[in-house]
Amino acid sequence: MTASLDFDLLRSLLAVAETGSLSKAASRVARTQSAISMQMQRLEEVAGQPLLHRGARGVTLTAAGERLVVHAGELLRRHDEALAELRGARMSGVLRFCCPEDYAVALLPHLLQGFASLHPQVQMEVVCAPTPRLLELLARHAADLALVSVEDGHAGIGGEVIRREPLVWVARRGAPVAGLTPLPLALGAPDALDHVLAKRALEAQGRAFRVAHASSSLAGLVGMARSGQAVTVLTRTAVPDDLEILDDAHGLPPLPAVALTLAFDRERPTPLTAAFAAHIRKFLPTA
Repeated sequence: MTASLDFDLLRSLLAVAETGSLSKAASRVARTQSAISMQMQRLEEVAGQPLLHRGARGVTLTAAGERLVVHAGELLRRHDEALAELRGARMSGVLRFCCPEDYAVALLPHLLQGFASLHPQVQMEVVCAPTPRLLELLARHAADLALVSVEDGHAGIGGEVIRREPLVWVARRGAPVAGLTPLPLALGAPDALDHVLAKRALEAQGRAFRVAHASSSLAGLVGMARSGQAVTVLTRTAVPDDLEILDDAHGLPPLPAVALTLAFDRERPTPLTAAFAAHIRKFLPTA
């Protein structure tokens, strides 16, 4: 039987190549890490040679893997363009999209690249900010569509949960900061979800804390965590490899997951906004 390349396997390979991690690639394509690992094994069987070097610090491409990634990108681009053309789905115009900064690095590039391959005439204007600021932009009609974070179980803004992301406590590796009293925190603005949920969890535990640094900038929060002077709260997707996720052994209370949902400028989205919303739902399937 003639061997063939499965497009789902190629998409997962690109995710692995771009993230350098099976777990991060799994998060990007909404699969489990074991499923991604099995996909890579199947792709190596088709290729007849190893495509990845697997190590304790992640995965890297072999020479054959690097060659296949080049072909995979071109094949998937042409596949998506052909499908869009056959469906008559090409659109043009300006789309103003907003999302929390947590997802800008891990999810946004792949999301925008996929939509651009389908609709190359669309101009995207993107703003990354905490959810309260994004809702303000929508209220001022300064954005068409926003991917917003809401407390899981309270997705009333958009109603439809696109994805769930666990919140985690994060600090510099080996730093004793989690044992300090009061616990020094680096959190977003007082109305931001990380701030609200972190304070609620600590108050329920009876743990003393102080907000040592408040910032709407993800870079600022990560910088404080890297300094070893404070514990911060991030979505698991946004945790850099050099920081440590603090577990129960550090004496911190569990944090809930947040739900991602779509919020629109108008009750009836334009065809362009609706098309991008459908693309998001496909890329980030409901958990």
